[in-house]
Amino acid sequence: MAQVATERYAKKLLGERDIEAVLSRLDRLTVEESRTAAAQTLDVVHGLVNNMEVVMEGTGFLLVWVSTI
Repeated sequence: MAQVATERYAKKLLGERDIEAVLSRLDRLTVEESRTAAAQTLDVVHGLVNNMEVVMEGTGFLLVWVSTI
């Protein structure tokens, strides 16, 4: 009930078109933020995979070196 009153007050204060424009912009920003978060997550995963490959290659070299002694 309080939400309905708040919406009515906001519509009177700002106008219905302004509210729709703000909500539309908020929706676009939310989508952009989720895409940015996904890209950052993929970047971190990519870095971890690269580090894992380097460690595995180093360990393989170490095992070969130790086995030849």
